[in-house]
Amino acid sequence: MKIQYGKGLGLAMLLTIGALCGCSEAVQNVKPSAENAVVSNENAAVDVKAAPNEVFHETQIDSIKVGTLAGGASVHDPSIIIGEDGSYYIFGSHMAAARSTDLRDWKSFADGVGGRNPLFSNLFTGDEYPAFSYVGKNSDGWYSVWAPDVVYNKAMGKYVMYFCTTSTYIMSNLCFATADNIEGPYEYQDTFLYSGFIRSNLKQTNFLDYVDKSELDTYTKSGLGFNNQYWPNCIDPTVFYDKDGRMWMTYGSWSGGIFLLEIDEETGYPIHPEKDEENQVDPYYGRRLVGGYHQSIEGPYILYDETTDYYYLFVSYGSLTSNGGYQIRQFRSRDVEGPYTDTKGQTCTMVDSTNPEYNKEYGLKMMGNYQFPSLEKAYMAPGHNSAFIDQDGKMYVVYHQRFDDGKEYHQPRVHQLFANQDGWLVAAPFAVSGETMKKDGYTAADIAGTYYIVNHGTEISDEIPSTKCCAFYSEGTVYSNDKDEKVQIGSYEVETGTPYVTVTIEDEIFRGIMIEMKDEAGNQVMCFTGASDQNETLWGVHYR
Repeated sequence: MKIQYGKGLGLAMLLTIGALCGCSEAVQNVKPSAENAVVSNENAAVDVKAAPNEVFHETQIDSIKVGTLAGGASVHDPSIIIGEDGSYYIFGSHMAAARSTDLRDWKSFADGVGGRNPLFSNLFTGDEYPAFSYVGKNSDGWYSVWAPDVVYNKAMGKYVMYFCTTSTYIMSNLCFATADNIEGPYEYQDTFLYSGFIRSNLKQTNFLDYVDKSELDTYTKSGLGFNNQYWPNCIDPTVFYDKDGRMWMTYGSWSGGIFLLEIDEETGYPIHPEKDEENQVDPYYGRRLVGGYHQSIEGPYILYDETTDYYYLFVSYGSLTSNGGYQIRQFRSRDVEGPYTDTKGQTCTMVDSTNPEYNKEYGLKMMGNYQFPSLEKAYMAPGHNSAFIDQDGKMYVVYHQRFDDGKEYHQPRVHQLFANQDGWLVAAPFAVSGETMKKDGYTAADIAGTYYIVNHGTEISDEIPSTKCCAFYSEGTVYSNDKDEKVQIGSYEVETGTPYVTVTIEDEIFRGIMIEMKDEAGNQVMCFTGASDQNETLWGVHYR
């Protein structure tokens, strides 16, 4: 039968029917709206003798809300910093910036590339614009300012913004500006790292200050063009302190991959290392961490967590458009300089020049496209994230989110992060809503119910993974429909006295946590989020 909620039977009724029969069949790419949504449930009334004889007392209210989070601002590539007053500030591409007090509602205070934007004091003053003198104008005939990151430099006693200006997919440079106040205005200081050069414009860069001219052919394919298969596009800088108080910058995009340079805290400039070919350390660009051969990888961000004693490297794969398969991946290392590995123990560095999609097998995919019944439209292309640990110790990932609505509008989103049993970071399925992890955990009876689960997989595509409805029984089994019968597809195990739960679905083991929270439509939900050793993430949502 077909069940329509919003017209007659409500979503709560769908959940009730699913609960009474153990679970409903897989819900493929659910796209409900507040007014009209259809979920295929052909086999709702099936023989359930094979499944445990248990009835869940699901919420009987016929008004489970369907919606999304407004956000209040649109900031691409959001990088976050906490202000002295405890407010949160995000800075993004196109000279956009916004503030928030709750990580949900953002108020814009800067936007648009040009002299009228109050974010900078001198980027567009005078007859020459030095931040753009090398890269020039973009294909639209104007200037590109992308992916800023603001850090408070303790030695300088100033807020320092690292950002890039660019004109093509290889011709870019990194710059920095300083301010006494977090909102600016920021005063442009200098440009310090260049990509895309050839012999004719080399004198516009500082490349020869660090590399002998005799080695130029290695960088420019014997003068025929910049070697972007091996060397980075100088965009997407982010700066951080390591556990010993040293300052570092990671940057890069596609091209030769993601690189790392130490920063001189006293000056704000990079410290160029000695050449070390064996460990892929270049005297100009620094240490290659991951990527290469122009595979999709960008937006690097490194966060150190003293609880797990890991450095976590976040990157985005795919293309940033709503149909580009954009997604967030994770690597980690005990050492700030790497190697950074995934849940399989792999390091994704200059792997395969002949395979255009080799990178999909590398890195824990934290999230990609997804849909749950209470979301009015599928969420698409999450990516280019930052991350931070708040004053209360909670950890968050911050990124921009697009939607399956035929548009490219995006909003900043913030989800809480949790370290699983193996120290991998997993994200709550919904935007932060003040939730707190229950340290003494849950019993199986607390968890039992009807869940919608999404495996984010490892694909890089515009596909929306199927949302499967299944029953988590209190004796630890998981059942779903397969044609005309209930079939056990997995199990789960609760670690007594902790929030940790291990869920096995079709022989793949996901280790993670349970978290009670509100979804983005305001419903109370119980959620599972966990990671496997196959670089996959599983989310499960139970409407209470």
